[in-house]
Amino acid sequence: MGHDGRGPDGSGPALGGQEGSAQEGVALRRLRAADLPAAQALSASFGWPHRLEDWAFMRGLGEGIAAEADGALIGTAMGWRYGREGGAIGMIAVAAAHQGRGIGRRMVGALIGRLGTRRLELHATEAGAPLYRSLGFAPAGRIRQHQGAAFAAGLLALPAGARLRPIGRSDPAVLLARDRAASGMDRGRVLRAMLPGAFGMVLDQGGVAAGFALMRRFGRGHVIGPVVAADAPAGRALIGHFLAANPGQLMRIDVPEESGLSPWLEALGLAEAGTALRMLRGAPARPSGPDRGFALISQAFG
Repeated sequence: MGHDGRGPDGSGPALGGQEGSAQEGVALRRLRAADLPAAQALSASFGWPHRLEDWAFMRGLGEGIAAEADGALIGTAMGWRYGREGGAIGMIAVAAAHQGRGIGRRMVGALIGRLGTRRLELHATEAGAPLYRSLGFAPAGRIRQHQGAAFAAGLLALPAGARLRPIGRSDPAVLLARDRAASGMDRGRVLRAMLPGAFGMVLDQGGVAAGFALMRRFGRGHVIGPVVAADAPAGRALIGHFLAANPGQLMRIDVPEESGLSPWLEALGLAEAGTALRMLRGAPARPSGPDRGFALISQAFG
């Protein structure tokens, strides 16, 4: 099984209750900073591109579960809290030699127990979907991953009175509010942590920040996301800026199928590299404005 933290330090013993018992020689405990090299190696064994820095960033914003057998890390799962009601689960992986033993179910169950009744989102492979269905998750759409380095993109025409500009000092509060309205979740902690190390662009409409996009280092290249805008032309303009400014760089973007951006991205040379099933546990979030999300932060964060 594989798919694509500040929580407890993780220095304590195995988790209490059923999830923490050493069933079949496998104990669950909190994911520690010292586990990250092994966690990165585990994810790399599935071909995931996460660097050690990517793992450290994710752990610093959430909480993780480690599955351990004979002193070795053989599984991971992570969760993130979005405000009082929302959350995400990701980085669920079990070493190939230990699959089929219910370890993934135990880890996800342990995270659900810690995250409580909040609405949860994850992105699953087709093979993993039955497990998550059995844990109360329901399909809610499909995500298409695009990536490539040999792409061709020119700057797109903007509406009258609109311009693209870098994110300024006064923008973050407005942009976080737009993201909250578009996603229906308070992802502010994650986005605030991303901003200092990201390249950010704002679609400025008459002096108002009417949309935004971030690009940051990830894996073997860069990832574009999130992208929040009122319509597809605005979303394309924000994405197109980063593509035009970075020819020859490996770029990745994960877009909801309903965004309609996949044909455009493929035409530019960003081939589809895979799909994931978006799954929700609990009532869907309710966006509160006209903005939409045209790209994920990542498949882990949503």
